Amino acid sequence: MMTPHYIRLQKRDPQRNQYRYYLLTVQPNLFGTWSLTREWGRIGRPGQVKIELCDSPEEAIDAFRGKLLQKRRRGYA
Repeated sequence: MMTPHYIRLQKRDPQRNQYRYYLLTVQPNLFGTWSLTREWGRIGRPGQVKIELCDSPEEAIDAFRGKLLQKRRRGYA
């Protein structure tokens, strides 16, 4: 069994009043498949959540890495 992946990114730009977070998690679900959970919003506030179901852990980790690269290109650290 693979270890769950987890990362929390933040983007802070006071000049543009941007205080955002982005949370990515890969974990198994109860039905034997895997899921990529994404949560985003303003720091200190509840955010939006989206869960993407994947057939294999490799597929979920690929989606995780793709989304991580996309967010890092947009200034999240």
